[in-house]
Amino acid sequence: MAKNITGSCVALVTPFNLDYSIDFSALKTLVAFQIKEGTDCIIPCGTTGESTSLTLDEHRQILEVVVETTAKKIKVFAGAGSNNTLHAVSLVKQAEKAGVDGILSVAPYYNKPTQEGYKRHFMEIAAATSLPIILYNVPGRTGGNVNVDTMLELCQSIPNIISIKEASGNIQQIMSLLKNAPETVSILSGDDPLTYPMMTLGAKGVVSIAANQIPKIVKLLISLCLEKKYEEAKKIHNRYLDFFILTFIESNPIPAKYVLWKMGMINEVYRLPLLPLSNSSKKIMNTELNRLNIC
Repeated sequence: MAKNITGSCVALVTPFNLDYSIDFSALKTLVAFQIKEGTDCIIPCGTTGESTSLTLDEHRQILEVVVETTAKKIKVFAGAGSNNTLHAVSLVKQAEKAGVDGILSVAPYYNKPTQEGYKRHFMEIAAATSLPIILYNVPGRTGGNVNVDTMLELCQSIPNIISIKEASGNIQQIMSLLKNAPETVSILSGDDPLTYPMMTLGAKGVVSIAANQIPKIVKLLISLCLEKKYEEAKKIHNRYLDFFILTFIESNPIPAKYVLWKMGMINEVYRLPLLPLSNSSKKIMNTELNRLNIC
């Protein structure tokens, strides 16, 4: 079993052509950009990758292209989550065949299962693969919260679970998880604005949206925190905090894809029901981009 995940992980967007097909050329460019800028792990086909709008075959093709492009230079953990446990298992098996290093599995969304339902869901997934798993808790998107006790029980009973991406935004829950998680399991921030405070409390990295656009900055922030150079890291956190917050000015990944379009890396294309960033949000984002000289 692989060691737990630490460092800067990017929740990669999925670029589309103007006809809404996958833009594989742009995808390769994004992956090469992440490798060049020092990102530790690429996570394609997650929720930031508009996974719920992708077909099973598109999942497979994206993973194969990302794995081939990385050429083992950095880790690839595939988004392979679903609110249908059987479908999640099929995504995991497909990811395994594609040659990924592990998977990120989001808690089932919409169904709002009981805590026992969450347990059974992740047990089924873990039993279907030998790959390491990052458990992903994001109540704001799924409509339900995986409690700390449930996450800890899953960590203790399932060796596959090596990391937890915690994006509840609940500081009390985050502190409890960081305090009680076993050393064999790394806790990763799932919210860019909370990465710095979480790391001062013991988190080991981030699964970042902002790393799509500013991977070198996110990597530096994480590296300084891991070296316990918190004062230096705080300066970066404060400088980029407003940008981190603006990555959520509208539903993710809308703002991230807008900035990447401004950077000339992708088309500003989304699949419905997502739409391009509104003009009012663009004005706010453009002001921040100019302040930071991002593009």
